[in-house]
Amino acid sequence: MDSSLREKIGNERRRLRKVRQALSAALTDGSAGNEKFVPFYIAIANYFEASMGRLHIQDVRMGEMIKEKLGDADPKVQLALKELDDRLSGNQIHLKNFLRSREELEISGTEGLENFEQVSNAYTDYITSSMGHHGATTELAADLFSQEDWVYMAGITDEDMEREERLFETVFNALPAGLEIPED
Repeated sequence: MDSSLREKIGNERRRLRKVRQALSAALTDGSAGNEKFVPFYIAIANYFEASMGRLHIQDVRMGEMIKEKLGDADPKVQLALKELDDRLSGNQIHLKNFLRSREELEISGTEGLENFEQVSNAYTDYITSSMGHHGATTELAADLFSQEDWVYMAGITDEDMEREERLFETVFNALPAGLEIPED
């Protein structure tokens, strides 16, 4: 993978991690009904919708491309692809619940904060325990993919990058006063 593509993917994933850290920090103490958290949480959910949607597409492509290159390969490859599919399926379930709780928050305002925080806690727990480095499939991709494969898999457009950066800025522009975001 060339350094420019690696840098774009790395920057996108670093911003996603920072947004997830901001959400985790907010959830640590909770909003206590503070209305300032409503636009902040909505901005986070909007960011996650776009970013996790793109990452999901990338990971699905990675699995499909590995399968295409190796066919019905040995049991280790099949297991790696099943684990990837299981993680992605779990993520989609949590993401749908998360986005549904955002819609409730948009409608009910501060009355929806408690539910949003409960759903968000479950989602951030899932992200930190199940998502991220995909070990076996990442190693397979590194061994199998050409530069063109990486470009196709990443599917990065200037529009995507601009939108993701804009959504990222919206999150931190809505950061409630006094909320500190530790690095984890």
